[in-house]
This record gives sequence, structure tokens and C-alpha cells, in this order.
Amino acid sequence: MPNFSVEELCTLHTSLSKKDVERIKEVSANLSLIADLNQANVFVDCPTKEGKHAIVVAEAAPNTAKSVYQKPVAGKFAYEAFEPAVLYTLRTGKNMFLNRALTQEGKTVEQSVVPIKGSEDRVIGALIMEKDISEKLQRQLKLEALSEATETLSGILIGMAEDRPIIPEVIEESLFFIDHENKVVYNNPSATNLIHEIGKENCRPGVPLIDCFPCIQEILNEPEELLVKEMKMMNKVFRVKKISLDLAGKSDGTFIILKDLTELREKEREIAVKSVAIREIHHRVKNNLQTVASLLRLQMRRGVPEESKVHFVESLNRISSIASVYEIILSSSSVDEVDIYSLIEKVGNMLVHEAKHEQKKIHIQYRGPKLLIDSEKAVSLSLVINELIQNCVKHAFKHMHEGIVEVCFEYSNDEIKVEVIDNGEGYSPEAKPSLGLDIVKMMIEHDLSGHFLIERAETGTIAAVQFPFERKAE
Repeated sequence: MPNFSVEELCTLHTSLSKKDVERIKEVSANLSLIADLNQANVFVDCPTKEGKHAIVVAEAAPNTAKSVYQKPVAGKFAYEAFEPAVLYTLRTGKNMFLNRALTQEGKTVEQSVVPIKGSEDRVIGALIMEKDISEKLQRQLKLEALSEATETLSGILIGMAEDRPIIPEVIEESLFFIDHENKVVYNNPSATNLIHEIGKENCRPGVPLIDCFPCIQEILNEPEELLVKEMKMMNKVFRVKKISLDLAGKSDGTFIILKDLTELREKEREIAVKSVAIREIHHRVKNNLQTVASLLRLQMRRGVPEESKVHFVESLNRISSIASVYEIILSSSSVDEVDIYSLIEKVGNMLVHEAKHEQKKIHIQYRGPKLLIDSEKAVSLSLVINELIQNCVKHAFKHMHEGIVEVCFEYSNDEIKVEVIDNGEGYSPEAKPSLGLDIVKMMIEHDLSGHFLIERAETGTIAAVQFPFERKAE
């Protein structure tokens, strides 16, 4: 990302007056001093022209402490989903102190935000201070864990002193301790409840455990000292753990721990059934979209006015782009996720193929990593990509017989950026608004909560889409 000055960023992305920009520059000039005094990263954010996001126009890292960020963030957008305190202060003019937040690099910080006011006491920006408290939280969690462990140990020691069983009686699993003859020596309250539930009232200390649970014999016969196995007993599913205690080669007893997994397995079965149902719904949606597309093609073959033909083709392409989302889902193992590269490639190839009918030779190239997004975002993105590539095919090469369209995307700092670049005749800001670009702006702002920019390049046009996206852990 090129380095822009505070004034350039404000002019490019905000609606601030020259007087307000000067005020922002005054505050920004003191950021390094503020950062060193507070041993914290400080930033100045200003509201964008649309008013839905903010743009970082200045930043400073402390020389007196370790910086929270490894990479510069000036020039990046701050979205409400990730920076609610900043957008709240910009809208209300109220202070937000010691608010916990998560940075784009995944660090937990203590964030304070105060408004910067311009003429007529109007909020023109926000001064943000962030301190890294990740290590502080880790130490706090360790202390809590140590305290909990100490309490547990104290309980065990008290239990021994008062001649009570030292086995914790609060665990949810049903626990039995049996001797070398497999007779019950001890069972915890959860095991007692299980015995009552299955109607085996005679399963008490001194009685062989297999009298209550005959299936347990199978796991007791296994030679392993530690064994975990899933078993069906009494129309239920249990995970059975066996822990043998051997002292000097002689059995000193065995723990048998039963955990009821019936409800969990039932939920897994329900999820599997729902997954099948979802795939069937996707299949029907795809078929219905293809039916609508077929009806449009049939109408076009039967004849439509020449001035209406282009509108039929555009509508057909939009429907086919949405259908591509469901085709990719159905061809993959995922229930509701789409690979962006496959989606862009499918939409792009379709549109370039359509252009061949107009005697134009258009080459299209793709560049980007494998990245999955959910189907809801994929539908919006497919329409955006469709309109941008279709815009290139339709307008960029009006007086050219050959051209190149490059579609590239990247994922970084919890954001997806997609660029559609052509080497055509170039974008004109004076061009009249089109339905296609209206669709792009609506989808990006309302469905993707992102930002759209189209500008003339040295050769051709660059259309860039940027929106927040949190990648799922693999």
C-alpha cells in the first residue's frame, strides 16, 4: 500500500473541510509524543464519505514499549464489526475508556477512544489509544487455573483427613471402582443415578459390576491397562474408559468410567440428516435458477426486440452467476461453503464465452489462493464479480477486437480484496450511472459491509472490492 499523507487520506476518503483537515493534522503531529508518554499505540480515525466506516489517517507506535502492530495500518478501513467503540465515538461524540478490543492481528488490547472536534463542535475524527494486554490476560488465566487447582487439591486432602473417598464426586461421568474380582468397591453419585435409571437397584458395593452391565466383561478382558471404547448398552451409547491400577505387577483395582453419549450421537445424526436436506435444497435452487435461465434463452430464440436483447443477456448472466454458487457447493464436500477461486473462474469463463458471439477475443486470467466463504456471501460476491467482468466485456473494449481482463483476489488482516483489471479504453468518471454498478455498490455496502472503488489506470480500468471476512480455523 503506497504511503499517503494525512491530508491526502482525508481528501481521498473523507468529506472534511480544509479547516477540519488542518485540525486533524495538528492532532496527528503530536501522536509520537502521546504514544511514548502512554507506552501505547495511538491512531487518528476519520469517518469516510459514506459515513458507514472509518479510515485510519495517522498512527504512531511507542519507542518506550513494544508495538501492538507488526505492520502499519494507516490507510486501512476500520469497520464497525471490528471497531464498534470507534464508530460509536464518531457518531455520538462520547468517550470510550478501557474498552477491550481485538486487533486485526488477533491481539487483545485495552482501547480508549476520545472524539476530535472541529468547527461548530462537530466530531471530525477520533483519537484512539491501544495497549496490548494479551500477556496480562494469560497471567490472569494462569492464576485462576492455579487457584482452582489449589482448591481441588485442598478438597482432596480434606477428604483424606476426614476418611472420606478421595475420588471427586462432582464429575458428570458415572464412575465405578472395582477390585481384582471385578466387584464394586465404590461408585460416585452420578453412577448411583445411572443404576437407578436402568433399574438395577442391586448394583451396590460387593456386587460384580458385570451383573449390572454384562457388556463391561468385554472391556475387562482386554489386556490394556488404559482403554477407551464406545459401546451400546440398554438402547444407549456409552463411552467406556478402563483404567487399571497395578502395583508391583499385581492388580490393585480398576476404574470404570461411563459417559452417556446417546444425546450427542442423536444430535450428530440430526445434523447429518439436515446436511442432506440442505444439499437437496441447494440442488432444487440450482435447478430452479437453470429453469428460469432456460426460459429466458427460449424467449430470446423466439425473438425479442434488438434494444431489449442486451437486457435479457445481462439478466441471464446474473441468474447464471447465482446458479454457479450452488453448482460449486454441490460438486464439493462442503454443505454451505464456496471456494472463491472456483466461483470467480466459473463466472468469468461464462462471460468471456458470451463475448465470443460479438466477434471479440477477450482473454481472462485469475490469481488468488484457495479460500472458502459461506454461500450467503458467495451469492453477493458472484453478482459483484458478474457485473464487474460484464462491465469490462461490454464497455472496456468497444473499439477493440482483443483485450485482457485480470481478476485477482487476496486475503489479509481479516479482509478480502478483489480486483478486476482490464487493458481497455479506460473508465470515465463522467459516464452515466448504470444498473450494473448500482448492483455492485448495493451488494458491497449492504450485504458485504465493504468498500468499492473504480478508477482509471495507466492502461484501462481497475475496479476494487474490499470487505471484512474472518477466516474459519482449519
